[in-house]
Amino acid sequence: MKKTKGSLEAEISRALTQWERDYLGRGSVSVKTDILRDMIIVSLKGVLTPAEYSLCGTREGLLSIKKIRCDLVESGMDYLKSLISTLTEVEVASFHTDLSTNTGERIMIFKLTSDLEKLF
Repeated sequence: MKKTKGSLEAEISRALTQWERDYLGRGSVSVKTDILRDMIIVSLKGVLTPAEYSLCGTREGLLSIKKIRCDLVESGMDYLKSLISTLTEVEVASFHTDLSTNTGERIMIFKLTSDLEKLF
């Protein structure tokens, strides 16, 4: 059976939530995945702990949290690329991510080697 765009987006959200729990020790509060042309855009809300929010009150703390969180995600980048390639059957060309210390939201963008959206 061929997957729908919505079912693949949900599957990617579930897989990334599981990765967060297994690799980072806790999952985000909510995850939303959107397939747009040759990109998979993932919005993860509630990724910071209350202690991390508290540290973000100073510039030094904010930069420290951003760096540590970025390093943690990037240390799992090879697995994430492999996970997305396996789920979509399209190779990942590049991976981009950023974290808002104001909202506690992380955005991940997987840029693919071909237009995944056209397959639906």
